[in-house]
Amino acid sequence: MRKVASRGLRGRVRWDRVGRVSLLLVFGIVAGLYFQQALAYLSVRHQASQQRAIVRQLTRSNTSLRAQQRSLNEPATILRDARSLGMVRVGEHPYEVTGLPGH
Repeated sequence: MRKVASRGLRGRVRWDRVGRVSLLLVFGIVAGLYFQQALAYLSVRHQASQQRAIVRQLTRSNTSLRAQQRSLNEPATILRDARSLGMVRVGEHPYEVTGLPGH
């Protein structure tokens, strides 16, 4: 008769515990990957929001600059700016009034 070597409680593999630990480990890895992707998504969303704000600001600036360009191309504006710089038209004589009260 042969004797079968019996393992004690220490030598026995508890497959149910190994399965649970493995499942928790896999779950932790998958949850970590989802968390990493969620952080990347939130970062990209924040950057997109900042870029949209920059585009809105640049659009307003562009609109203002276009209005200023139209104003500066008008003959009346050109004439007013030239006069304020002391320029005169051909045939005109420049003069300066001095000694006025309050000046």
